[in-house]
Amino acid sequence: MAVLKIPDANVTIDNFKEIQSFLEARGIWHDHWKAEEVLSSDASQDEVLAAYARELKPFMERGGYKTADVINVHAETPNLPAIRTKFLAEHTHTEDEIRFFVDGEGIFWFHAAEEVFSVACHAGDLLSVPANMTHWFDLGPQANVKAIRIFIDASGWVPNYTDSGIDKKYNPSY
Repeated sequence: MAVLKIPDANVTIDNFKEIQSFLEARGIWHDHWKAEEVLSSDASQDEVLAAYARELKPFMERGGYKTADVINVHAETPNLPAIRTKFLAEHTHTEDEIRFFVDGEGIFWFHAAEEVFSVACHAGDLLSVPANMTHWFDLGPQANVKAIRIFIDASGWVPNYTDSGIDKKYNPSY
């Protein structure tokens, strides 16, 4: 289950309903699905998408989502430092970015108005980052995350980097 942190206020919330309420007030949608499929660390995109097709297909049809891919990063992933660096830079997307976490941990950081907070997501967490919301993504200390990314159009996946520098204040040094 997710854990929300507001570092500047020294606040940690691990209650699902409280997290959901906090995020909803900021336009971020969060839910929890079952993520019980056992997949190898190097499972292919097709294997991961097929394992969750029963849940994904109706969700995507209801929301008008057309495309999904898989981020699958672990300690043996080639070019891991470069991948980590790319995700750690604050950016936006032109459409909502939805992630369904099927294994591991990933941490979304948000910079909304003057507030910075993070949501550590684990298997089963489903999170929708609204279009144009500034955010960045941390692979976590173990660099182990497998998640399905859902968009309407692949062009919406292109990050628009803000170069604000605020991410550097909060990014860990693993």
